[in-house]
Amino acid sequence: MQIYFMLKKTRIHIVLAFCICAILYVQTGFSQNSGISKGERFRVVFYNVENLFDVYDDTLKRDNEFTPEGMRHWNNKKFYKKLNQTYKVLISVGEWDPPSVIGLCEIENRFVLNKLVYETPLKKFNYKIVHQESPDRRGIDVGLLYRPDRMELVSYQAIHIRFPFDTASRTRDILYVKALVNGEDTVHFFVNHWPSKYGGAMATIPKRAFVASVLKTHTDSLLAQNPKANIFIMGDFNDTPRDESVRKVLAARADTTGMKNTELYNLTYPLSENWKIGTHKYQGEWSVIDQFIVSKALLKGVNGIQVSKDGPQIFHPDFLIMEDAKFMGTIPYRTFSGAKYIGGFSDHFPIYVDLEFEASPSQ
Repeated sequence: MQIYFMLKKTRIHIVLAFCICAILYVQTGFSQNSGISKGERFRVVFYNVENLFDVYDDTLKRDNEFTPEGMRHWNNKKFYKKLNQTYKVLISVGEWDPPSVIGLCEIENRFVLNKLVYETPLKKFNYKIVHQESPDRRGIDVGLLYRPDRMELVSYQAIHIRFPFDTASRTRDILYVKALVNGEDTVHFFVNHWPSKYGGAMATIPKRAFVASVLKTHTDSLLAQNPKANIFIMGDFNDTPRDESVRKVLAARADTTGMKNTELYNLTYPLSENWKIGTHKYQGEWSVIDQFIVSKALLKGVNGIQVSKDGPQIFHPDFLIMEDAKFMGTIPYRTFSGAKYIGGFSDHFPIYVDLEFEASPSQ
């Protein structure tokens, strides 16, 4: 085990060196670029960062455990370590070119996003923030970061969720962002974090199904107005691509055979067929609950922008992995194991996919 963690430290040092090189590259060369040439990539990342909380007690939220006096003894040292680790992951997943768009969940508020964007080396890349406070009882939200040299914000909306069968319950909003990508292509982004299985997987099925129905209402409306709309859905759905909420209620297809313009396709469905890896591991079993779902127009490049043929990937380098002492194998190197602080990154792996711009729209 000692050798394992010595190797982990070595890998982290390598990643740090890579990040410094990436910063120098952006400062000296990429910052002069004001757009994306045909054939260049536009990387989209989604990451559940596992409880990125500040250290302050919000009297309106149940965040007491993430305070210095709380159960997790959350303090500034741990908070700033978490910020820097999140930055390292986001830069690393971008490789030589920092991600154009980053969807995040399990962030507490705008304050932690400001800290991440403006007080870590991410500030070198001039990311902008889209965020609105959600009514979630614990105080966790979703958010979106974007590079203004790659994307222009047109509008955004927090889509509220109110369960008709449980009016006292609260969950995260769906963040809808309408944007102009590369100066000419309108893309509709939806960032999600559906209700967890806390309280029982079966008992919480109706909640995830209801959120799926709300999301579908909005995507159906866009596609009714324009069947060739570029729609990009991302999030932690707390269900797999095979579960009813995603497959039937949202109607995210697993294949493209006979696919209509007004239908959605689950890019991450093929990833869920690999039982050896996923985005999250629970009781010894991997699953792909972090997903990308797109409209046919975006999949096929009807408007000149399309999903790369490489498809989505799970980002799981060695420095994000630790041994699974209970169930064997490996597990994401997380911040907490239960209430025990272990100082890792997150209990989820990020996912990413590239969008590409063609010389002429596909037919």
